[in-house]
Amino acid sequence: MAFAVSVTFLLFLNRPDTQIADPKYQPVSVDVAEVVKENITIEVQAQGTVSPLRQSSLMSEVQGRVIEVSPAFNVGGFVAADEILMRIDPRDYQTSLLRAQAAVESAESALAQEQGRAQVAQREWEKLPAGSQRSQQAKDLYLRKPQLEQAQAQLLAAQADLDTARDNLDRTIIRAPYNALIRAKHSDLGQFVSPGSPLADIFSIESAEIRLPIPQSRLEYLELPGVGGTDQGAPIDLYTDVGGDLKHWKATLHRTEGVFDERSRALYAVARVEDPYGILDPSAEQLRIGTFVNANIQGRELHDIVRLPRYVIRAGNYVWVVDENSRLRNRKVSLLRAGGDIVYVSAGLNEGDRVSLTTLDSSFDTAEVIIHSSTPSNELDLTGAAGTATPEVVQDATAAVAADAGRSDG
Repeated sequence: MAFAVSVTFLLFLNRPDTQIADPKYQPVSVDVAEVVKENITIEVQAQGTVSPLRQSSLMSEVQGRVIEVSPAFNVGGFVAADEILMRIDPRDYQTSLLRAQAAVESAESALAQEQGRAQVAQREWEKLPAGSQRSQQAKDLYLRKPQLEQAQAQLLAAQADLDTARDNLDRTIIRAPYNALIRAKHSDLGQFVSPGSPLADIFSIESAEIRLPIPQSRLEYLELPGVGGTDQGAPIDLYTDVGGDLKHWKATLHRTEGVFDERSRALYAVARVEDPYGILDPSAEQLRIGTFVNANIQGRELHDIVRLPRYVIRAGNYVWVVDENSRLRNRKVSLLRAGGDIVYVSAGLNEGDRVSLTTLDSSFDTAEVIIHSSTPSNELDLTGAAGTATPEVVQDATAAVAADAGRSDG
């Protein structure tokens, strides 16, 4: 036991001197974006459902039995403008037309007879002695002017009845008012219809519209059409997923509805698509009525804007900026918008500033860094993933930051 104590004591006396080494400081390696201000247009996203520009409910104006229908008279059938959809039995209206024509001819004959009598009365009146001519009323009666006016009025009434009979006969033929698709049909061959009976519901396929809600905070990014609308509005990219395949269509911002929605405080803009069913261009992708679509609306040009990937923005709209001494500085910026993969910085950055693209936490404030790569902000691939420092570098840099803070306190 005494021997062990002696050996321990000798080892303690012969121990080497303790050497305290300063912690090794290893700067963290970061990628940076060199700020380049640009004039850009910001796309505003919205969603909406495709609806027809116009739609109609066709109703019968006459009564009768449906004796003929078009082969295209089916739900989903395409009909061209002025194409005959159905015919209603016209026999009663043909008979009415013949009667109206006969009444016109009879009224014309009666008018001709009265005109002849009036001419005879005029010659007789002229032969009368001057003293026998009495009042103007007596002269008008003698010359048969009331009878002549009555015959003319009867002719006008007969001609009006003839026009009505022709119109009713024409109404037995139901035509499409425009290029349309049949949404629903309410009558068919052999059915008896009366005035006011619904025949079919159709909608136009020449143009389609989409109501797009625009939040009040996004209106400043758009060049909105004036009152009345325009066909030369901002271009819009419509797209939707169809069976896993993303389909696109071109549209224009035609008009706004002019009032804010009281509940959502959004202004509805109306996009217009021409030839949605590809009638003029059969190779085009069909945009069917009722399709739910996403819309990217091209905005107006904004000046001195910096585009950055969204992940570089930290809580409170802060970014890491590398100063002239290669140290990280926390910089607050103003954003126009933060949505999707891109943010747009309107204030807080100067031309040539270096913004860190490497994700670092708040402990790296004022830490010294090494710039691994520098890319102008207008040449960044803004669809890529966030840049990160390797775990080893972050661990060493964290220890160095702590040691540097300890030296500063000392």
